[in-house]
Amino acid sequence: MTTREYIALEEKYGAHNYHPLDVVINRGQGVWVYDVEGNKYLDFLSAYSAVNQGHCHPRLVKKMQEQCQQITLTSRAFRNDQLPLLCKELCELTGFARVLPMNSGAEAVETAIKAARKWGYTVKGVAKDQAEIIVFSNNFHGRTTTIVGFSSEPQYREGFGPFTPGFIMAPYGDIAAAKKAFNKNTVAIMIEPIQGEGGILIPPDGYLQELAALCKQHNALFMLDEIQSGLGRSGKLFAYQYEDVKPDVVIIGKALSGGFLPVSAVLAGDAVLGVFKPGDHGSTFGGSPLACAIAREALRIIVEEKLPERSFELGIYFRDKLNTLDKKYIRVIRGKGLFIGIELKPEARGARRFCEALQKEGLLCKETHENVIRFAPPLVITKEELDWAFVRIKKVFDTI
Repeated sequence: MTTREYIALEEKYGAHNYHPLDVVINRGQGVWVYDVEGNKYLDFLSAYSAVNQGHCHPRLVKKMQEQCQQITLTSRAFRNDQLPLLCKELCELTGFARVLPMNSGAEAVETAIKAARKWGYTVKGVAKDQAEIIVFSNNFHGRTTTIVGFSSEPQYREGFGPFTPGFIMAPYGDIAAAKKAFNKNTVAIMIEPIQGEGGILIPPDGYLQELAALCKQHNALFMLDEIQSGLGRSGKLFAYQYEDVKPDVVIIGKALSGGFLPVSAVLAGDAVLGVFKPGDHGSTFGGSPLACAIAREALRIIVEEKLPERSFELGIYFRDKLNTLDKKYIRVIRGKGLFIGIELKPEARGARRFCEALQKEGLLCKETHENVIRFAPPLVITKEELDWAFVRIKKVFDTI
């Protein structure tokens, strides 16, 4: 079948809740993917940072095959031999005391919300059903009805109400506004240390430290969503490590499985995850032996192949190159590690046409919020491959 035929089938039978580029991928290896007609592309999105380890990493393929021949699912009705090892290894790697595994990132966010509320009632002593969580403008934490209810993006909310109460929104990066948002019912703040879907938005230096201090002052939990920014993407294992802070809760996902299946987790201390008792929360597939075996190997790859360090060094190198581009259409280039956004001026007439032009040059990326081009290649990329990408990016910006 041709690209056009595949697209026609999807348009006819699939829900139209995405607007993908018109490329039909059927194979990938490392930083490269191939379409159904044999064309080769450099992946500069990494499935929204889910494949930091690169497509079909041989170690993950091997681990998947091995575990599939052993056992894939037990549910949490029984114990399995992979979950205890994943919990131990994650805690030792991150410094947290406990792990609660889930599947998608949104499920992990919902888990963190439930934990924060129950902590607020059972530990802090907030009055029943009065708990509030402070969130931030331009956030993206998932697509459930609870989560879109506290989004500042109108399209994410339109037609999906009524929404869950208990969330207070403050402007991202504005510490004075955050101070005003706290009250006696505040049980937590939840924030992305770098807002990926928001357009690779980075708060001012010291902002996370100030938020952490506010949480301590008000006896509230400091919760960080590192689903996109974590596990090496930002140039550190976690983006919060750029500041001297220690969150109470960290939410991870995406690269936790290297793109092989949905795996997420909430990391926290005893006081937070200790609020859950049997029957309070769960997931049939969360913590499955297959998910845990894959996650363990995915984490080993991140550490042993020094992916955070690679991201840090190559991110500086590539941003320096991007800053030599003609600025006719570029408002600003921002990023940390290989998590980079190019915000375009209004006269650029949107980011999608740049992404479509780059597709024709053999490079795949995606626009976000209409005027930002997001670059997030797999962290196994080489300097030579970044140079290859830059030649095509420069050509597009010089000729479009």
